[in-house]
Amino acid sequence: MANNNTSHSLVRQTVDDLIIAELFLVQATIESAAAIGDGLSTLGRQITSAEEAETAPADTLSQTLQRIAENALEPYSTRFKYLRDLNSTGD
Repeated sequence: MANNNTSHSLVRQTVDDLIIAELFLVQATIESAAAIGDGLSTLGRQITSAEEAETAPADTLSQTLQRIAENALEPYSTRFKYLRDLNSTGD
């Protein structure tokens, strides 16, 4: 009987961890999409202002693209680290 309770407890913990991970994924996806949207708006303003001034700010554009990528990745990395920390302290 104790083995059955241990098995049930392990399954329950696994399901709980999966639910938390999925919630983190949804939250990170929403924040990442917002970061990408903000970045694209910034990129569009830079391109528009460069066309008006007849200049090509290649360094600025590449820096903006790098910042967009970093901002889009950050929500996933922080939640993954937090989930790993939760699992390591729970053992």
